[in-house]
Amino acid sequence: MKNFADRLTDRIKQLNNPTVMGLDPMLSYIPDYLLTEWRNEVPNNMQQASAMAIFDYNRLLIDSVCDIVPAIKPQFAYYEMYGIHGIMALIKTIKYAQDKGMLVIADAKRNDIGSTASAYAEAILGQTKIIDDTTPAMFNADCVTVNGYLGLDGIKPFLDVSERVGKGIFVLVRTSNPSAGDIQDLELKDGKTVYQTMAAKVNTWGETLVGDNGFSSVGAVVGATWPEQAVEARKIMPNNLILVPGYGAQGAGADAAVASFTSEGTGSIVNASRSLMCAWKKRTDLEVSEFQKATRDEAIDMRNSLNSALKDRKYV
Repeated sequence: MKNFADRLTDRIKQLNNPTVMGLDPMLSYIPDYLLTEWRNEVPNNMQQASAMAIFDYNRLLIDSVCDIVPAIKPQFAYYEMYGIHGIMALIKTIKYAQDKGMLVIADAKRNDIGSTASAYAEAILGQTKIIDDTTPAMFNADCVTVNGYLGLDGIKPFLDVSERVGKGIFVLVRTSNPSAGDIQDLELKDGKTVYQTMAAKVNTWGETLVGDNGFSSVGAVVGATWPEQAVEARKIMPNNLILVPGYGAQGAGADAAVASFTSEGTGSIVNASRSLMCAWKKRTDLEVSEFQKATRDEAIDMRNSLNSALKDRKYV
């Protein structure tokens, strides 16, 4: 059984594309004709209709890029806000993407300890024993984002499940939000910053899950909006995968987004959400019904920009 790191790096190499499409759906992102279609299809339950429209939109977006983009990253909050029907749309989205050959990074940022952390890990990555003593997978994602600031107590259950079923985790190290430095750049007594210390922990936690390609299934989240810190983080984590948010709508360009890649141009995957999901809103040359082409064109541009930036590294 290949581990997550090998499956992801193999797919990136096969497609020559180190990108992941974030699926963080808002109804305002979806063309009106799809909303109307589902409003008419389920007239007596607008919560269900909303969730059905979200899945339908996700399905069409996945269809538009599944042969060129290795993975999707659904953010759980955008589905949970629609209640049980939103959760069902999330589960269907995960399965649909996997059936199309894509890996799924569950952006859930879970954070707890002991049996609660184990429950999160089994729910998202593993299996759950049910009343007939079978153990089906519930969300069955390939990987999940986690918050490591509770220490190993909150991480080990995810490590155990990942090792057992070949899954992975991305631990928050240096996030892309504007106020990240308020905490993550604080200097500790030994002179290291908080994020540098967390990066060192991730490196240690991932030592037993290094795959054949040389990368661990225990990865880190390091935002593209902080390229200098990304370079430093890579030095501390030479064998850890790095998930890079912040490209596109959050303001980072290709040069900054590739700062965490290894000297061989590997080991990281860059996320774009709104810039792909809403690409159709910028295209006056296309009909709204052609939103899939807009997303595909944007995904190709992103791939080409990242590969070009990797050939001429600005941050080293």
